[in-house]
Amino acid sequence: MSTKHMEEYRNRGVSNAILEKIKSLSLRDIRLMEVCGTHTMSIFKSGVRGMLPDSISLLSGPGCPVCVTSQREIDTFIELSKLDDVIITTFGDLIRVPGSDSSLQMEQANGRDIRIVYSTLDALDIAKKNPDRKVVFLGVGFETTAPTIAASLVSARKMKLDNYFVYSAHKLIPPALEALMGNEKIRVDGFILPGHVSVIIGEKAYLPIVEKYRIPCAIAGFEPMDILQAVLSLVSQIGDGLPRLENTYTRAVNFSGNETAQRILEDVFECQDVSWRGIGTIQGSGLKIREAYGGFDAERAFEVNVPEVEDPKGCECGSILLGLMSPPECPLYKKACTPLSPIGPCMVSSEGTCAAYYRYQQV
Repeated sequence: MSTKHMEEYRNRGVSNAILEKIKSLSLRDIRLMEVCGTHTMSIFKSGVRGMLPDSISLLSGPGCPVCVTSQREIDTFIELSKLDDVIITTFGDLIRVPGSDSSLQMEQANGRDIRIVYSTLDALDIAKKNPDRKVVFLGVGFETTAPTIAASLVSARKMKLDNYFVYSAHKLIPPALEALMGNEKIRVDGFILPGHVSVIIGEKAYLPIVEKYRIPCAIAGFEPMDILQAVLSLVSQIGDGLPRLENTYTRAVNFSGNETAQRILEDVFECQDVSWRGIGTIQGSGLKIREAYGGFDAERAFEVNVPEVEDPKGCECGSILLGLMSPPECPLYKKACTPLSPIGPCMVSSEGTCAAYYRYQQV
């Protein structure tokens, strides 16, 4: 996006006009939740929270893929790194997330071969260059990144790579929204829906949720004006009593989504029940590698038995991911838990709520 084009979505005059409309319609307390980690960081970085009237509360939901990865999955990744002849490849956010007794970063320091990559193409290249080693890519993410990881398995099969594996810990957003709506502790008046995920799954993926729960929803982009426009949409829906799905990110998201990406996801993965940190098990919310690609499935290829474990004692990441608590309410925040010595993943990830608060919120 050119600088000129970006400025169109950062125009102060237009933003102020949107804010005035929001303020005029905010006649009662409203709780809105964004379910995208990139939205969380954009909201804090741009100061959107401070622009809105006191009647509007923005809650950060389970939109950070690293943060919602269960403690057992993190421990499994660490155990995989300890196996002989294994090279672990991963995106950078994951490496510092604490497991029960270690982290990938600590294992790397202990001599384990753990490499940060920027795409699955890098991981495939490592596998090609190391035919005598087993290369495992740690697949963590939502519908945004899952298609590229699925594509890497298709490529690996075409290249007849027998030393490339993926551990699939992918999670899906629509089932998480269902789980949030079914949790009686959570009060949310509207959802700011993720832009990147929506590019893949399209508007249609959210219609069952809107129709079932009669909850206002707005798909949003990532510039300050995008987020304000989504807030205005939600406030308007709440005001007129007509909950619906509105797409305020039409320059990137359409009704059907990216059907090519959807087909490759369907070809490589099937849905399964998985556990989310702070939420628990959500039916059909994870992606498992299909039998046709079973030879590339790290979960099948390696015997790693890791028990279910509790989240770190005192860490309130789970409550924060549900919007039930803000980071300053966690007893460990800015005390035992800091970016240099994180206890929970919400302080580690670049999309984590605790990291956003620590960096941008003055409390």
